[in-house]
Amino acid sequence: MTDKRIVLTTAGSEEEARKIARHLVESHIAACVNIVPQVSSIYRWQGKVEEACEWILVIKTTAAAFEEVRQAITNLHSYDLPECICLSVEDGTPKYLEWIAESVVVEE
Repeated sequence: MTDKRIVLTTAGSEEEARKIARHLVESHIAACVNIVPQVSSIYRWQGKVEEACEWILVIKTTAAAFEEVRQAITNLHSYDLPECICLSVEDGTPKYLEWIAESVVVEE
């Protein structure tokens, strides 16, 4: 296993998705954010089944930066309860994983 992480979140608009993605990359807490446009989401919220069009953000980062990523998503997001799921990266192309490590800078 590596120290690299994939973080998933959704946004209610393209503008919001781009705002979050740009902040994460410009802040050096994510190497890259892919924005997958206009997915249909069906979910339960406050006792009712809801449906919405959302944008998925696929965030490439490190374990050390995850807490900052989570905090940024919480601060920038319009949702009351934004999705923030962190997945471990088992393995990958060594040069790509190295690029993530070089791109993400966590202040200690």
